Amino acid sequence: METKERCWGSRGKEMEAYHDKEWGVPVHDDKTLFEFLILEGAQAGLSWTTILKRRGGYRKAFDNFDFNKVVKYDEKKIQNLLKDECIIRNRLKVRSAVLNAKIFIKIRKEFGSFDKYLWGFVNGVPIQSNFKSWKNFPANTKISDELSVDLKARGMKFVGSTIMYAFMQGVGMTNDHLMSCFRYEEIKKLSVCS
Repeated sequence: METKERCWGSRGKEMEAYHDKEWGVPVHDDKTLFEFLILEGAQAGLSWTTILKRRGGYRKAFDNFDFNKVVKYDEKKIQNLLKDECIIRNRLKVRSAVLNAKIFIKIRKEFGSFDKYLWGFVNGVPIQSNFKSWKNFPANTKISDELSVDLKARGMKFVGSTIMYAFMQGVGMTNDHLMSCFRYEEIKKLSVCS
C-alpha cells in the first residue's frame, strides 16, 4: 500500500480530504471565497479541524454561504444562529458574518467581483512557497498584512493578518504545501493554469 507524504501527516479523515482536495487549490468563485472568509473568521482561536467538522452545519445555517441571503439576516435570524449547535455560537463571529456579507457585496460592486479584488493582491498569480519544514512557516506575510488592513478599513471583522494568511493558503493565493508533499507539484501546475 502506497503512503503519500502530506504536509500535516495524519490528522483524521476530514483534514486529510481537505488537504488532498482543497487546500491550496486556486479559488475564483465568489461564493466559495465568501465561504472561506466566514469559516476562517469562525476559526479564530480554534483549530481548523473543529471548523471542518462543523462545515456542513455552517452551510445549512448560512444558506449555503449565499452572501445575498446572509446580508439580509435580521436580529431574529442572528438569535436563531446563536442557538444552533452545529456552528460556533460566538456572538461576535456570527454578527461579523452578516456585517462581512454587506462589505463583501460592496467590494463586488466596486471591483466587479470579490475574486478580482482579492487576486489583485497577488497580481492574479499564486505565490509559490518553497517550505521544507513547518518551522519555516510565518504566521502572516506582507501581503496578508495589506489585505487585512484594507478589509478592516472597509469595516470587515475577524480579518486579522494571521486569519487572512490562513485564508490565502486555503483559497490558493499561496501554495504553501511543503516541497516534500505529494500535492506541492500538483498545486504548482494548477497555479500556472489559473
